Amino acid sequence: MSHGSHSQYRHEEPRSAPAHPAASRTHTAPKPRQHHAAQQQHRAASSDYTLAHGGRRVRIGPVVFWSCIGALVIMAGWSLMTVTYFAFKDDVLTRLIARQAEMQFAYEDRIAEMRTQVDRITSRQLLDQEQIEQKLDQIARRQATLESRAATLGTFADPTPTGSIRPSVRDGASKPAPLGEGAAAPVNDRGARLETKGAISAFVARFTGKSASGGLTGTLARLNDSLERVETKQLTSLASIEDGFNNRAKRMRGVLTELGLDAGKAPPAEATGGPFVPVRINQDQNTFEKRLQRISVARSHVERLNKTMVSVPVRQPLHGELDLSSGFGVRVDPFFRRPAMHTGLDFRGDSGDPVRATAVGTVTHAGWQGGYGKLVEIDHGNGLSTRYGHLSEIGVRVGQSIKIGQIIGRIGSTGRSTGPHLHYETRVDGDAVDPHKFLRAGAKLGFGS
Repeated sequence: MSHGSHSQYRHEEPRSAPAHPAASRTHTAPKPRQHHAAQQQHRAASSDYTLAHGGRRVRIGPVVFWSCIGALVIMAGWSLMTVTYFAFKDDVLTRLIARQAEMQFAYEDRIAEMRTQVDRITSRQLLDQEQIEQKLDQIARRQATLESRAATLGTFADPTPTGSIRPSVRDGASKPAPLGEGAAAPVNDRGARLETKGAISAFVARFTGKSASGGLTGTLARLNDSLERVETKQLTSLASIEDGFNNRAKRMRGVLTELGLDAGKAPPAEATGGPFVPVRINQDQNTFEKRLQRISVARSHVERLNKTMVSVPVRQPLHGELDLSSGFGVRVDPFFRRPAMHTGLDFRGDSGDPVRATAVGTVTHAGWQGGYGKLVEIDHGNGLSTRYGHLSEIGVRVGQSIKIGQIIGRIGSTGRSTGPHLHYETRVDGDAVDPHKFLRAGAKLGFGS
């Protein structure tokens, strides 16, 4: 042991007592119980540990000995751990802090990445929403444009014959005139009715946001397709209207040429005027606007020709089917039975049937005149005039302005006549011409009875 003391650790075996000869001789056979206790004492003494110090000896048992050894080992281990902790404490803390910082940075990077993704998705959604709103705005403007175009198309009246005589209720439906090439049916150039606000709005209400397939993009595509179809129909209708005006103008010019009249000569318009401003077609305009301007020009030509045609006697003087009893030209006179010139057409009829003016004009004669009997003569201007003879009744007076289809008298058999009929003449510059070609021209233009 320390401090100069001498201690001795010894594991001693107990000595056995010398055999006393006398005792051995005297006690040759010891008792069994005493012998067993001695053996137990000997075993305990052999397993003990002895500590010697300064001449003193301490004997301890094995349990206490090994408990002390274990405590010493534990204290040595704890001391080693303590020394190791204090030696490497800074490194461990640094590593732990670095690990925590690394994990924190990783979490922050992940959060930043997720925020970036959220911002990207939000931006994409906002962009998609803006694009959708722009497309819807374009569709709304396009719809409004198409509605405006449809309203514009509604302003174009059918180019039906101007000044045609409509049948009265008493006369019933008009019958076809057998005078030549047959009456052409009025051309309907307005075209089919287009889908406008009601139809398109119903389409939007039906499909917007409710599409089962294709999503909102498919819905917008279907809306655009629908508007494309509407626009195509409108352009088709415009083309039909333009063709109708052009064809009618062409027919009227052809008819006026056949009749030997000046197609470019029209009666002056009343109460009109203003400076001359030439029409300029903007090349940047779309197809609809350009075609609309062409239609306006064609329409003005038709209106000008219509104003010319209202003073040309191409309409029938009687309603219904005309029953011709005597034609124009040389014939056998019904009274003298000799060849004679017939300056007009005779149409059979019932006494009292109305006789109508075949063009606008002014009455120059209304009364009795020789073989005509009761006669009405109307001056239509441009050297044209018509005569209506053998009337039973005259309904106009000299100087009176006459409209197309106005009743000027009634069929009779006055003057040089063999029965109720109308004697109808057409004159150019005072000379009688065949009214047939005027009536055939009216049939070509669709001027019904």
